[in-house]
Order: sequence, then C-alpha cells, then structure tokens
Amino acid sequence: MMIVFGVVYLAIIVLFIVGYWKIWSKAGFNGAWSLLMLVPLVNLIAFLYLAFADWPIHKRLRDPDTFN
Repeated sequence: MMIVFGVVYLAIIVLFIVGYWKIWSKAGFNGAWSLLMLVPLVNLIAFLYLAFADWPIHKRLRDPDTFN
C-alpha cells in the first residue's frame, strides 16, 4: 500500500515540475528554475522573483527588431 502512495506522490511531483518548467520557459527563463520549487523556502523566493522580475520574453517583445 505504501508503494502505491509513493508512486502517486512521485507522479504528482513530476506533474508539478513539468507545469512549472512550462511556466518558467514561457516567461523566457530557463526551465531548470522549476527545480527550485522542490526546495522549501527557496520556492517562495523563486515565486516572488517570477512575479516581480522583468521577464526576458517582455524584453524581447519590446525590441522592434524582434520579428525582422
């Protein structure tokens, strides 16, 4: 029974990491930042950084030569 809980727990963790990887990547950051979500307290700092930092994707979109 405990093995089932362990497998389900690992599946949920992988699902969240994949989701966070997509979020960080779409914001223009390296997706590996999502691994910080596994570290207690560091994940809060990473969330704050994601919320308040200037995203690289916005910097690229502001550049008029982006689509040329």
